[in-house]
Amino acid sequence: MAQEIERKFLVSDMAWLQTSEGVLYRQGYLPTHNYTTVRVRVAGDHGYLTIKGPIQGLTRSEFEYEIPLADAESMLSELCELPLIEKRRHTLTVGDHRWEVDEFLGDNAGLVVAEIELSSETENFVKPPWLGADVSKDPRYFNASLARGASGSQ
Repeated sequence: MAQEIERKFLVSDMAWLQTSEGVLYRQGYLPTHNYTTVRVRVAGDHGYLTIKGPIQGLTRSEFEYEIPLADAESMLSELCELPLIEKRRHTLTVGDHRWEVDEFLGDNAGLVVAEIELSSETENFVKPPWLGADVSKDPRYFNASLARGASGSQ
């Protein structure tokens, strides 16, 4: 089974910003009636379908599949709950790890979140100086919550 172990932090300043324009992401969520999340995503010119299980600690099952871009676009416009998440993702390497820094647009403009995927919940990693509060377990910062407008003040 595929698993995702992820830490998530608010970003305290823009010192991380490099010359890269990042990749524009649009994503939405299909309605479910349990703790499973089904996400449709367009990242640049690629489409993806992702199914995530319930979170236990920092870990959850995750299955992601590339799908035709036209299918992803149709699912976003016809099947996903609104509003969609819009963000620009930047990828940075700090130490031995890859960080994904998301600048949110649209309804969540102004929010910047950095994520790192780990091989275990106790894995050590270099914390860059631009990291703010750890929001890994705060459901307000899960993308599915942000899509529903549940982030409150940012």
